[in-house]
Amino acid sequence: MYTTLIEIQDDLKSGTITVKELVNNYLAKIKEYQRLNAFNEVFEQESLTQAAALDESLQKGQPAGRLAGMVIAIKDNICYKGHVVTASSKILDGFTSIFSSTVVERLLAEDAIIIGRCNCDEFAMGGANENSYFGPVKNQADETRVPGGSSGGSAVAVQAGMCHAAIGTDTGGSIRQPASFCGVVGLKPTYGRVSRHGIIAYASSFDQPGPITQSVEDAALLLEIIAGADDYDSTASRKPVEAYGAELAPSTGKRKIAYLQEVLDSEGLDAEVKQTLLAAIGSLKADGHTVEPVSFEYLDYVVPTYYILTMAEASSNLARYDGVHYGYRSPNAVDLTTTYKRSRSEGFGTEVKRRIMLGTFVLSAGYYDAYYAKAQKVRRLIKERTDAILAEYDFILTPTAPEPAFKIGREDIDPIVTYLEDIFTVQASLAGVPAISLPIQNNSAGLPLGLQLVTKAFAEADLLNFATYFVGLRKS
Repeated sequence: MYTTLIEIQDDLKSGTITVKELVNNYLAKIKEYQRLNAFNEVFEQESLTQAAALDESLQKGQPAGRLAGMVIAIKDNICYKGHVVTASSKILDGFTSIFSSTVVERLLAEDAIIIGRCNCDEFAMGGANENSYFGPVKNQADETRVPGGSSGGSAVAVQAGMCHAAIGTDTGGSIRQPASFCGVVGLKPTYGRVSRHGIIAYASSFDQPGPITQSVEDAALLLEIIAGADDYDSTASRKPVEAYGAELAPSTGKRKIAYLQEVLDSEGLDAEVKQTLLAAIGSLKADGHTVEPVSFEYLDYVVPTYYILTMAEASSNLARYDGVHYGYRSPNAVDLTTTYKRSRSEGFGTEVKRRIMLGTFVLSAGYYDAYYAKAQKVRRLIKERTDAILAEYDFILTPTAPEPAFKIGREDIDPIVTYLEDIFTVQASLAGVPAISLPIQNNSAGLPLGLQLVTKAFAEADLLNFATYFVGLRKS
């Protein structure tokens, strides 16, 4: 299995492999691991046709895009013109997009080959990839366990070598948590760094597309390509895009790194996850960095704040799926009222309906100030405290998740326990700052464990350079 695009492109130049052979290898892996349920659809013939055209272009010596040779999968909430996009929901089953997202257009412009769309939690709502109309995704490391969510299909596709890289979306950890559970790299950019145009919305003030890869190098390159201003998305930043991939180099200076004392004191922290964090702290100190505990007194409030706000936004964003405009319409509807009621009741899954109802409740008269308005104030406090820590320190180091991948079926028993899986990832989402999950080691049961680095808004270049160094330090 190739770990970097550079390795692939070197073999393409030497003639060791062709793009078509690469695609066929990935297609064979997809068939071999079909039981993992990572893909909702595979673009088999289309990807082979694109590969043949790219091979011909390379043989003629014509210039190729920076992603030539990269076979990539996209999460099934990312629009691709002429292709079905469902957000893994019955309510959009069979819906074909009439335009491509900005992310997809930028990938294709650099000669990436999109091999398929990956399973995910319905409308990206979940932390286990069990809330999908198409069934749960299984973790390759242990098929009785979840891959994390909501971008679980994307993470498993990279984990099992069914594609070279994938694009997911991160609302409160939906790239980073599955990356941790599957032993791959997952990057959430700064909010607004990557356009959300053509991304099916869950919570608009949180959602952010980003890469899932085998290496930091490829994450940096993909971010460089998909980032930047977009006239179709007013929330996309116009800050210049740095050469994240072209100028990537392991950080060499001595840095100040904070870790949250409340994390180490957390009763829900798995013993081996805690030991992994302590070992990383020890390695950084031994290499001359300043690593200090800081207090983050809002840790207990990040999850409830996040869920109040995202559920409120979801209730608004998903109002458009009504059985009238497009998507699923109940065959049992007899008038306008039953069209709305039955189409939404039959088209949405349990978790999505739960979040819509809770979101509608917190926005309702009499409860808006008690819940939604108060959560917005707490979000501001969390952001201010996070920014204050990052003004004094270069990075915040935490576990990505409080435990390794858990057993399939647990979410059905107690969804609140699954919500708490986001406790270390939602801080960066609430503050709008970038974060990356890095695969560190496997635990005694062979399950991957990841650590997370968080830094200042739009400081992805520094984050990626330090992540490259940090991965090398942990391997040495």
